Amino acid sequence: MHLKTILNRVHRQRGFVYGECHFVNEGGQEFLAVEVRPHGRSLGRCSKCQRKRPGYDTLAPRRFSFVPMWGIAVFLVYAMRRVDCPKCGVVVEAVPWADGKTRITHAYAWFLAEWAKRLSWKEVASSFNTSWDTVFRSVAMAVAWGLRHRDLGNVTAIGVDEVLWLRGKYLTVVYQIDNGVRRLLWVGKDRKQKTLLKFFRMMGKIRTSKLRFVCSDMWKPYLQVIKLKAPQAVHVLDRFHIAMNMNKAIDKVRAEEARQLKAKGFMAVLKYMRFCLLKRPENLTANQKISLRELLTYNLRTVKAYLLKEQFQVFWTYHSPHHAEAFLDTWTAMAMRSRIEPMKRIARSLRSHQPLILNWFKARGVIALGAVEGLNNKLKVITRRAYGFRSFGKAEVALYHALGNLPQPEHAHKFC
Repeated sequence: MHLKTILNRVHRQRGFVYGECHFVNEGGQEFLAVEVRPHGRSLGRCSKCQRKRPGYDTLAPRRFSFVPMWGIAVFLVYAMRRVDCPKCGVVVEAVPWADGKTRITHAYAWFLAEWAKRLSWKEVASSFNTSWDTVFRSVAMAVAWGLRHRDLGNVTAIGVDEVLWLRGKYLTVVYQIDNGVRRLLWVGKDRKQKTLLKFFRMMGKIRTSKLRFVCSDMWKPYLQVIKLKAPQAVHVLDRFHIAMNMNKAIDKVRAEEARQLKAKGFMAVLKYMRFCLLKRPENLTANQKISLRELLTYNLRTVKAYLLKEQFQVFWTYHSPHHAEAFLDTWTAMAMRSRIEPMKRIARSLRSHQPLILNWFKARGVIALGAVEGLNNKLKVITRRAYGFRSFGKAEVALYHALGNLPQPEHAHKFC
């Protein structure tokens, strides 16, 4: 089978034909050069108005990177024509396999973008003997096409969260968390009210009115914007953030009491006990279980705080919001009487957000409540794999590409 036959099968270009294919050796490297010629009866298409116009002259041959075959680099070689357009003047023609002045074909760009989901951009560039910028431009092309053609009409549940991007800098991320559909919808710089307002402007009033559930943490700017823009949706506070705040309170009590015991000359009973107190009992190792069992025999403020935290886990086992509300009232009253300030602060927070917390029972089983943190973990892997994107634009492209579940054109050939 000839190479021209393969190209005509997977990369046919209307108005153009493939010519001779031959090896070229330059600088000690060999590659395949495939000549491309315009069909004898075809006119060039103006790159500005996209209309067919008569020819003016022909430029020097130009190479366009194509998908490598059998580990060999492939280039399409074509002499661009200039057309005489009565509207736009003398301009270079538009070709269907590439855009503008770029030297890579659409097929090669989609090929690189697909590999960039599996490897870092630097590894993709190294594997296919190209530049990091070429890989980035390919991914940016795929993201731009996907964002233009994605469907947002089926979004009924979203999760809003902030993630640390660089030191002291945050990103606001919005995910779709409908059962069966989990993807990144939007990412914005910073975590202010105006940041989240940009997302709702992107969604528009009609799509926003279709939202049934919104899941977020207790960050006040988010609560205010969600209440303003999506009042019809059931607003749910994320269980993970409640557990995280509880663990922070426990850790603060432990650290403070450890310092007090050390100052009084008592033995360090709280030393190396941090993860014993923060991990779930079923996840403890055998040695950690023994250490925790010994610690619970002491009458310490840390122990009281730990027992309060573990008792609160019963809250999530209720099926009736009414019974859950009664338990929450009882637990917050116990925490307020504990004289442990970090736990009292948690109790006050739970009381002030009680309606939103109880909405968790309305959303359970209807939406994927744990999807937000799962997607956040993937987001952190992406940024870590890239060793941190200093430019927000590049970080935005990488996150949409990996987590956006963006569509691809049907004509994009799948190279195996």
